[in-house]
Amino acid sequence: MSLFKILKNGIIDENPSLRLVLGMCPALAVTTSAANGLGMGASTAAVLIGSNLAVSLLRKFIPQKVRIPAYVTIIAGFVTIVQMLLKAYLPAIDKALGIFIPLIVVNCIILARAEAFAAKNKPVAAIADGLGMGIGFTAALVVMGGVREILGNGSFFGVQLFGAEASPALAMILPPGGFLTFGIIIGLVNRLTSVKIKASGCIGCGGNCKKLEAGQGGEMA
Repeated sequence: MSLFKILKNGIIDENPSLRLVLGMCPALAVTTSAANGLGMGASTAAVLIGSNLAVSLLRKFIPQKVRIPAYVTIIAGFVTIVQMLLKAYLPAIDKALGIFIPLIVVNCIILARAEAFAAKNKPVAAIADGLGMGIGFTAALVVMGGVREILGNGSFFGVQLFGAEASPALAMILPPGGFLTFGIIIGLVNRLTSVKIKASGCIGCGGNCKKLEAGQGGEMA
């Protein structure tokens, strides 16, 4: 698989949030603003890239029986580095994200990519996979956070978009708003995907199966 296909796979085809529905706890909890979504997504992406690279480099040295504890230890190391950098240079984001930064250690996206991809591929491909999945996860969180911030607070990345007369829907930055936003976005993604498939015909045959069935039906008749 080419590096471009690996990147595309993480961003579009197997987007961890919108296609695989993974890592929903932080996605729903921290996306009260676009800035929070970007911070959480970028932090997760950094851990994904670093842990994928480390697991790929060490894949031949980690015993099969202890691979999961080894992966968790590697991931925890990168999470600690990311958290220390946030505390030093972006304390506001660190405070806003709170406990969800340490909880990246148990994020199913990162452990899944370490087990399913990084442990079976070379370092360059593992980095591309981490980057693609990280970008896909970050994009999903920014979109969710942006929608909720605009509707619930009348702003985008902290910049007010409407006048003082506007009355934002505060429910959108509360938990129900997170579930509603996520459900609508998932529905739109599924709808667009189904339209694309219908337009191109059956997967893998371009509609030839229907032509074959019609021909067989004619012969049987």
